[in-house]
Amino acid sequence: MPPTQAIRDLLHEAAETHHLVYRIVDGDDPDWASWYADWLLDLSELPELLGSRPIRSHLVHGLVELDRAYVAATPADAWEDWYAERLSTLFLGEDPTKG
Repeated sequence: MPPTQAIRDLLHEAAETHHLVYRIVDGDDPDWASWYADWLLDLSELPELLGSRPIRSHLVHGLVELDRAYVAATPADAWEDWYAERLSTLFLGEDPTKG
């Protein structure tokens, strides 16, 4: 499985898990990016997919910036697909849409 697809699947799993953890408040979590970063780094295969463990604060920042850009761009792509492509570029340094 290409890294971008695997990252997309992890993001989807993180979203489902986050919603379960925060079910009592219907998923509301103002610090969601920190929760996602912790889960992705400590409880998923993300570091293995990236070939190294990103610095937590870099991942949190990346997720927050992606959220802002996604909301501003309102793309047709599902957020997981959109984020996965950009996280691949950010942390793998390659364009996942090429080759």
